[in-house]
Amino acid sequence: MNQQGVRQVVGQGFGQGARWSADQVLALAPDAASRKAGSRLGGSSGSWSEAGWADGSGAVWGLCSGSGSTPYRTVVDTSGVAYKCSCPSRKFPCKHALGLLLLWAAADGAVKETAAPPEWAAQWLETRRAARPKGSSADGPAPVPGKPADPEAAGRRAARRAERVSAGATELEQRLDDLLRSGLAGAEQSGYALWEETAARMVDAQAPGLAARVRELGAIPSSGQGWPVRLLEECAMLHLLDRAWLGRELLPEALATTVRTRVGLPVSAEGPPVRDQWLVLSQQDSTDGKLTTRRIWLYGSRSGRTAQLLDFGAAGRAPGTALPVGLTLDADLVPYPGTGQLRAALGERFGPPKRAAGPPEGISTGAALRAYGVALRDDPWLGSWPATLSSVIPVPGADGVGGSRSGTADGWQLADAEGGSALPIAPGSSARTGLWKLTALSGGGPVTVFGECGHRGFTPLTAWAPGTAEAVPLT
Repeated sequence: MNQQGVRQVVGQGFGQGARWSADQVLALAPDAASRKAGSRLGGSSGSWSEAGWADGSGAVWGLCSGSGSTPYRTVVDTSGVAYKCSCPSRKFPCKHALGLLLLWAAADGAVKETAAPPEWAAQWLETRRAARPKGSSADGPAPVPGKPADPEAAGRRAARRAERVSAGATELEQRLDDLLRSGLAGAEQSGYALWEETAARMVDAQAPGLAARVRELGAIPSSGQGWPVRLLEECAMLHLLDRAWLGRELLPEALATTVRTRVGLPVSAEGPPVRDQWLVLSQQDSTDGKLTTRRIWLYGSRSGRTAQLLDFGAAGRAPGTALPVGLTLDADLVPYPGTGQLRAALGERFGPPKRAAGPPEGISTGAALRAYGVALRDDPWLGSWPATLSSVIPVPGADGVGGSRSGTADGWQLADAEGGSALPIAPGSSARTGLWKLTALSGGGPVTVFGECGHRGFTPLTAWAPGTAEAVPLT
């Protein structure tokens, strides 16, 4: 298959209006099982009746036959994005919503465009939108900084928590000292239980950020060649964070705020909103068994700013915020404080998502490394920095099958098409299917890739082929 044919297979066009692509729809799935089940329902119109969409309202709806006599009523607000289905599933979106969106994305006439949704779908849309406070986003009220009802009581609570965090940081320093005195080789013999106990102590100290870093330390021993060096490096970074917290009064305010965030203290979005046309660069979920974290990267076409949205969902439930990769939002973002912090909160939206003109202007692999280095000066604990690489060619691992037998990205690289430098793809950062999707999209030629550049390499998240505005999620 030639390069043009590969591109047509990997990412189809939008069709009419602001219709999404299949990749954008599947990127919203809460898990692999939902993705598979939704693909089956979206592969044929046989299960659907009365399926339609109204571009003006941003609604897509349909009736899906199930095991019962009454079909499931499914409606999606694409301006939100939000979902409603009469099925008993607790996943959002459910397989019926995914199947409906895939059927709509196919643009083959199975989902017919009409002037307005049926009464049952219109009623849900009206109820949902009427419940939004003025100045809110489609998924909830815009974050508005405000003072607590009782500032003195809030100050006392903050002081008590700071004391507990300081006690936890002091205890953690002692445990790191004990580890280094006894030698790193002992960490392999003691097992994970000691690290989990230490992490639990940090949770008791109300320092979840320290607890998360301790758990990461516990996974390093016996993790492969060179683990003692990695353990020493991470211990040093944790020691630096401990000392920064204990001496936070001596730090500049912006850096002290960053330290509070890294330790795990809550920080509110503040400052004037930034309105822009925000391109959705990527959306990825991670879970620790108790909580699902969704990270969404956005790029402002006018401001040139990159921002990250974070949302959380309990175990088994996807976070509420879902933004299709490759579309743009006319919206406000409210930034969080701190040096080197790109996190923001989604504020008011001023219209439904629209098709993007293409990827942001990219940089070379060397420039991406330099940008990450500059960001580390403001936040030494920064694991990675967002970057869009232009004209890079994916180079598979030396074994020709994507690295190790475990399917990690060992040995893969992204090389500048004009030569000069290359970035290794971070081991274990992408599924093997994502890397081969990137290779197929490239067809041996240069592509534009968005991802995160860190000390272990580059994590590719989204790619664009030359000459097309279609974004292809890789996660």
